[in-house]
Amino acid sequence: MQVIFESRQPWLEELREFALRRVRQTTRPLGWLAPRARVRLSHVQGAHNGIDKRCEVELTAEGAGTVVITSIARDWGSALQSALARAVRALLLKLQPPHPPRRTIACQR
Repeated sequence: MQVIFESRQPWLEELREFALRRVRQTTRPLGWLAPRARVRLSHVQGAHNGIDKRCEVELTAEGAGTVVITSIARDWGSALQSALARAVRALLLKLQPPHPPRRTIACQR
């Protein structure tokens, strides 16, 4: 799996290895379905109560397109894990075959 790490703040580069490891662990079962992942970390300016760590995860799958999920939390690990879990769930939902429409039977009186 190709994982791309992006951040505008140079001090976030120290989280690169942590983020790459977590993405590979979380998406290991989907590795053949989702060959590309992108992680963007940023710091939200002016956020209240210390909830200012933003993580955006983008998973690209063949045949299902791209899923982009953003999470904001108090710490980088929580923001990353939340975004990853939601992105994997969203990608799995997109990959499921559509359900056939339900048939309704009209009642006659």
